[in-house]
Amino acid sequence: MIRTIAFATFAAFPVTLPYAQDVAPYLDDRSTAERVVASLYNAVNRQEYLRAHSYFAPRTAPDLSAFREGYATTQSVRLRHGEVIAEGAAGTLLFAVPVAIEAVTTEGSAVYTGCYRLSQVQPAAQELPPFRPIGIDSGELSESDTAFDTAMGTCDLQ
Repeated sequence: MIRTIAFATFAAFPVTLPYAQDVAPYLDDRSTAERVVASLYNAVNRQEYLRAHSYFAPRTAPDLSAFREGYATTQSVRLRHGEVIAEGAAGTLLFAVPVAIEAVTTEGSAVYTGCYRLSQVQPAAQELPPFRPIGIDSGELSESDTAFDTAMGTCDLQ
């Protein structure tokens, strides 16, 4: 009887969690280079820094503590990406993703442009665990005076 009353009371007064309303929908998509970069910034927006860090290739990943600290004042980010450059070489897929990012911090907002370079061993060539999805090898961003809606980084595969 007590359980029924407690449930009925809870059902009559729905609880809305403010966290759920303010957080971007979860995105973890490692199927293409641009989706990996989108997933990185989705994790940053959700303040899930361990997940954001996981999109970097293990051999080139930044130090987790420094990575997390780098976003200490970040409140939100918006991402645009340009045309992805892709190339296959010796069983490895290479990608370059030009980006524009608008970052809102506790001090204001800024636009950054740059490039993320990613790679993946050909999926069909991977025979031993763990499977290695597309990972970010490097990223360079520079502050830009261009408006977010028109800004875009430039890339090459070098």
